[in-house]
Amino acid sequence: MEDSEGIFENLKVLVIDDSKTIRRTAETLLKKVGCTVVTATDGFDALSKIADTHPNIIFVDIMMPRLDGYQTCALIKNNSTFKTTPVIMLSSKDGLFDKAKGRIVGSDQYLTKPFSKEELLGAIRQHVQQH
Repeated sequence: MEDSEGIFENLKVLVIDDSKTIRRTAETLLKKVGCTVVTATDGFDALSKIADTHPNIIFVDIMMPRLDGYQTCALIKNNSTFKTTPVIMLSSKDGLFDKAKGRIVGSDQYLTKPFSKEELLGAIRQHVQQH
């Protein structure tokens, strides 16, 4: 079996969620495999961090104050510098409508919370190796 774990080394991951618990959980899991993790509490907070850190992949919660996940994803995908950056939507709702709306704004995948370590790492594996 090939060692694909090397893809996580020094990978910059941005986790945008207004829940401290979700941010901390994702950060802990990702740091364990060697990722560099940046967290943001909402879309506005995230936009400046994206410009500063140029993450390899972005996880964004849908339900957030001020700027929600759909709006945040649309802004990222409309920016020529970041339009190829994979954006994974996070939601506590597993609805078809939410998934469809996520696709419309350009998200690359949709994970339902609570997500497992396998789902989180699987999403990174799937999207980051393509670049």
